[in-house]
Amino acid sequence: MHEDGHVLKSRRGLLAAGLTLAVIGAIGVASTLKAGAEQIPGVSAATTAATVAAAPALKPPSKLPWGTRPQQVKRGRNGATSKSLKTAGLSVAGPAQGDSGGPEEEFAPKGRSNRSTYLRTAKTSVVPPEPSAEPSASSGGGDDTVNFIYNVGSQAAVSDGAYVNLTINKPKLDQRDYHTLAELAVQSADGNQIVEIGWNVDRLVNGDDDPHLFVYHWVNRQTSCYNGCGFVQFSKTVIAGDTLAVDQQKRFGIQYYNDAWWVAFDTEWVGYFPAKLWGDIEFTKTGLVQVFGEVAASSANPCTEMGNGKKSNDKTSARIGSVAYLNGPDPSVTVRSTSDYYTVEQLSPRTFRYGGPGDCATASPSPSSSPSS
Repeated sequence: MHEDGHVLKSRRGLLAAGLTLAVIGAIGVASTLKAGAEQIPGVSAATTAATVAAAPALKPPSKLPWGTRPQQVKRGRNGATSKSLKTAGLSVAGPAQGDSGGPEEEFAPKGRSNRSTYLRTAKTSVVPPEPSAEPSASSGGGDDTVNFIYNVGSQAAVSDGAYVNLTINKPKLDQRDYHTLAELAVQSADGNQIVEIGWNVDRLVNGDDDPHLFVYHWVNRQTSCYNGCGFVQFSKTVIAGDTLAVDQQKRFGIQYYNDAWWVAFDTEWVGYFPAKLWGDIEFTKTGLVQVFGEVAASSANPCTEMGNGKKSNDKTSARIGSVAYLNGPDPSVTVRSTSDYYTVEQLSPRTFRYGGPGDCATASPSPSSSPSS
């Protein structure tokens, strides 16, 4: 299966190349297809985009998924780094002056974890942007394989939504790789319809090596794009794509309300994915909830870190914790890993440690790497 991508300017000023993807094996595709309308048979992209744009603005629940009333997130100056935000006791910051000030559609590889199947590999013509001018062995055009690796906690849970505490880290992203992230995903029972929120380190999408807030969705197992493709921004303080303060723990939530899947971060509602994006598909309840770390790499033994780079047997490793459901069952997630390079250790039915340094011992040395805060 082949899908034509688009040439778009990154939110941080990068120019993303056109993407061409092919399914490897029996599972999935990577994220390049412009989502929303063209994912729904018989409905054009222009029609759905116009419908969503013309729809009246929706109002979120009066309280966040964890039961508190929204308060304005502490925002730093545009262009602030994750380290400077942490030092100043702030939470988010927008792009530097001269960059786009709002969410844009960003097409880049994105993995998908289901109950027992994973998007493991896919083909892309995009080469990861490098932190140095020296070309890597994978640069120079042509299709490259994207390998998706996971540490996952999951539960079959019928609910109105879910929330979780994620530690926000700045894992080292090898120059040959695409991203490293942590997220909450609410899914239909069959795993075909998905809404996601989390943080990612992704130079293609964000243009730097800091952790950024991201949102994403899938329709009928078809990929979309980061921070766009029908997503409606609600908050004026915390924007999809913003830089996040590093080495902090924050709440991330998703809730179905008022004909939309709303996403929340820290103390605010960020925005929503209108139910119209799914057309006639009824996706108003979760059937499966997953929380996980994900690495998208150019090899099966990447040197990219997951979490904070420490394996789960280290008590200071990254955490995914306090999983909770809205009008759902008692939390009891099952954890697993798809690679020995990253590990997972369950601490309670709601919390686990995860991550690792990757296979740095055998991966070829990087000409240079970006410093970690």
